[in-house]
Amino acid sequence: MPKIGVVGISGGWSSEKLVDTVSEMTEFKLLIDIKKLCLNLQTGEAFYNGQDISKLDALIIKKIGSRYSPSLLDRLELLRYLNENGLKIFSAPIKILRVLDRLSCTVTLYTGNIPVPPTIITEDMECALNTVEMYEEAVFKPLYTSKAKGMVVIKKGKDAQSKIEQFNQENKIMYIQKKINLNGQDLGVVFLGGKYITTYARSNESTSWNTTILSGGKYIPYDPSDKIIEIAYNAQKLFGLDFTCVDVAETKDGIYVFEVSAFGGFKGLETARNINAAKLYTEYVLKKISS
Repeated sequence: MPKIGVVGISGGWSSEKLVDTVSEMTEFKLLIDIKKLCLNLQTGEAFYNGQDISKLDALIIKKIGSRYSPSLLDRLELLRYLNENGLKIFSAPIKILRVLDRLSCTVTLYTGNIPVPPTIITEDMECALNTVEMYEEAVFKPLYTSKAKGMVVIKKGKDAQSKIEQFNQENKIMYIQKKINLNGQDLGVVFLGGKYITTYARSNESTSWNTTILSGGKYIPYDPSDKIIEIAYNAQKLFGLDFTCVDVAETKDGIYVFEVSAFGGFKGLETARNINAAKLYTEYVLKKISS
């Protein structure tokens, strides 16, 4: 049986789900905390708990850190070295690198003619303030984040400048997006190997501006239009990830794509659609490494 390691977080729901599934299907279990990886560039060895993971048949990347930050890019470089020296990795680290940084992901979406909410990027305070005036209400987003963590909604008015300055203290490059009325719902459109799997919605009936589970949202089934699937398909195709979820919103102004997920979520699929994403992904990887 092949030996497949899972790069993830001990105790993380999706990471544990995936490593247990891989173990059930291959009789090999290894959950790798990349912070404890020791890579020798001269020999190509990469030791984790005494085991050289460069000798495995494959790795699946589920998570490379509990918090999004630029350090994740450096961790991906370790895995890129292993990948480019023959170790099969899903998704390929070089492809994850292109979506992990919000700015890099958005630029790729824009240049790929994918509909994205109006967005301005700047380090200039005057430009940021003028953007809030123009949008009337804007969402300031850290470049490395998930589940809306660190995002701030700023409305035009007398407090706008001080709020921008506060955000700018930790975010020198300001990613500013026009606040979109989600009507309490956005969509996760899921793909495996570039093929459409299903869609679920994150629905939030609270007063929160976002639909994340952390803000009271819940996963529910959703059947999208062919147009939504087409746009999401074209978005994920730009990156070539093995497993991903495209965040989409239907609004009165049309369909918008917010981002293509670096790792894709398992919980929404299981909760809303009763689909075991870990099993589907493991079957996909097994087929890929045996072909």
